[in-house]
Amino acid sequence: MSLSYSHAHQQGSGTTEVVAVLVAITDHNARVLTVDQGKLLPNGPLMPLHRSLQAGVRQWVEEQTEQPLGYIEQLYTFVDTNRRNVDGHALVYVSYLGLVQEEQTQELQTKALWRDWYDYFPWENHLDGMPSTITDFIVPALFDWADSSADEMMQQRRRQRIRLCWGTNKVAIGNNANNTLENKNTKKGKKHHYEWVAEHALLRYEMLYEAELIPEAPNYQPNKLPKHWGQVIGIPMYYDHRRVIATAISRLRAKIEYRPLIFGLMPDTFTLSQLQRSIEALSGGRLHKQNFRRLLDSQNLVMETGESSSAQRGRPAKLYRFCHDIELQSLLMDSKLPKSR
Repeated sequence: MSLSYSHAHQQGSGTTEVVAVLVAITDHNARVLTVDQGKLLPNGPLMPLHRSLQAGVRQWVEEQTEQPLGYIEQLYTFVDTNRRNVDGHALVYVSYLGLVQEEQTQELQTKALWRDWYDYFPWENHLDGMPSTITDFIVPALFDWADSSADEMMQQRRRQRIRLCWGTNKVAIGNNANNTLENKNTKKGKKHHYEWVAEHALLRYEMLYEAELIPEAPNYQPNKLPKHWGQVIGIPMYYDHRRVIATAISRLRAKIEYRPLIFGLMPDTFTLSQLQRSIEALSGGRLHKQNFRRLLDSQNLVMETGESSSAQRGRPAKLYRFCHDIELQSLLMDSKLPKSR
């Protein structure tokens, strides 16, 4: 059987599959746990013996990776119309997000593979500023896609979506593959300022899919793209598993702004610098040090342990831990499914 990124395995008889995105922070890098040499996330069919969806995903994750799960929440459910079972029915995906503390990943001895999630989404990494590949390659290719529509209204809608999703104040000039980019603010008329929104990771991935600029798209044509396009667009995955990771990235980036989910990724004690760099790894951008620490103080999220780190260079830094009520919240979140909205 010839494998593609939308059809990786032979058809089965089931109609529902569970898939999990396990996230860890290791050496201040956001990583996801994969199987099949990084091409798939831990996954498996929902079986009658599973008393719940969560029980199913826990079993498949632990069986395929030997990784115990702590905090877990359901991401979303969707129908993969590109995949059919032996009876011709489309498969339903139920995806989950799990958070794993850093020390739990170090003794993992399985065929599972931890990968930096920016290997799959290089355009989402703004720790050193916006990647030049966005303005030099991705945005021009998307504007070409916008111009390819025969409907002028559709062209305008696509251009607006590009600016909103990719945070660019630039517009394409002309209607050919050699488009140049100009600053929007240099044009006459109403001025707009577009910013990069970290939580829009899923929207950006889905736009690239819609524009058929990634291998997972059914009509992807690499011969029409630059030779190094694979480096620009990241590592592809089978099925819609990269889309599932994009969903997890969007969810985490949105929720860490109003819920202390970071506790599920940190060791028991940590320095404030370690905490900041871990949050930066998830958000893909740098935080202002003083503003970050003022926010911690105002929300009473952490408390000093009275101990210091054994730093090899410089002065030892104070060690902190999450406050007691945050730890109690983590226990509740570990033992229950998310409440229905």
